[in-house]
Amino acid sequence: MHEKPELIVMLTYNDVTVSNAYEIFEQCRNTKAVYWGFKEEGLSPEQMKKLYSYMKSCGKTTVLEVVAYTEEECLKGAEMAVECNCDILMGTVFSDSVNNFCKRNHLKYMPFVGTITQRPSVLDGTIEQMVAEGKEYLKKGVYGIDLLGYRYVGNAAQLNRNLTSEISAPVCIAGSVNSYQRLKEIAKTNACFFTIGSAFFDHVFGNDIAEQIDKVVTYMENLNA
Repeated sequence: MHEKPELIVMLTYNDVTVSNAYEIFEQCRNTKAVYWGFKEEGLSPEQMKKLYSYMKSCGKTTVLEVVAYTEEECLKGAEMAVECNCDILMGTVFSDSVNNFCKRNHLKYMPFVGTITQRPSVLDGTIEQMVAEGKEYLKKGVYGIDLLGYRYVGNAAQLNRNLTSEISAPVCIAGSVNSYQRLKEIAKTNACFFTIGSAFFDHVFGNDIAEQIDKVVTYMENLNA
């Protein structure tokens, strides 16, 4: 098991990047969070490049999560990640074209598993099918898996436990991590990462966003101490 699943702060609300993402990062750049990202919708390409450049200048690891379901849209998202000099591409429905593009451009790729619909995303499918998909994608050379665990229509906690234990690569539990109970569940999995976006803007873990980020990171450190 990983010592501690790492928080990826997503500057997003309901799967769309917030318009004041740059200002929020500016206010929170000195928090304990190392991994930062947002979605492909909500900012112009110029705004995205500016923000990612600033994040990297602050020593952060950068993530773009793409909520897209057609091969064309997914490939466009991957191209955007490369243009923005991102470290990790999360999301997209897996395709060989996106995977090969990421390999050529040295971009770490963590595609979705399962059947994804809507925005905010909903996850369907059996746990066995998702584990099998994940293993197939790993054989094709992806870096890891983006698991929309708490968007699952079934038993989310069981899905998270099973998939992270059977996938021998980084797994990110993404979406709707909005309670201390879910943080406890994540800490008991073999997840490498988890994302929080909307919950910070809903002040689930405290008042201002910087305070919430440090509370969550410290909480996870203490759970895994």
